[in-house]
Amino acid sequence: MLKIYHNPRCKKSRAGLQWLRENGHQPEVVEYFKNPLSTDSLNSILNKMHIKAFDLIRTQEVLYKTSFKGLVLNEDEWIKVISENPNLMKRPIVETQLKAVWADPAELSEKVL
Repeated sequence: MLKIYHNPRCKKSRAGLQWLRENGHQPEVVEYFKNPLSTDSLNSILNKMHIKAFDLIRTQEVLYKTSFKGLVLNEDEWIKVISENPNLMKRPIVETQLKAVWADPAELSEKVL
């Protein structure tokens, strides 16, 4: 299993998908804006990445700055925020059966392959 959580409008996400394909991989492409991730899926990804939900937040986003900056939320609450606001999730995420990585730059995908 090889997946990429992808936003086709994002330059970094497109670069990640291109890198995988150029290196002989055909990942399942999950367009998480069209199909938002469940909290269970996010939990699984975070566990594979060995990070906290907040570490997956794009803190430069206007939505974060206007609605979430400065809030003290627990892990489950941050996961719910990401699930309900997919634009806040860093991208691309590359996932295998056992590992996941934020692939920026795209070459970081090697860590899970």
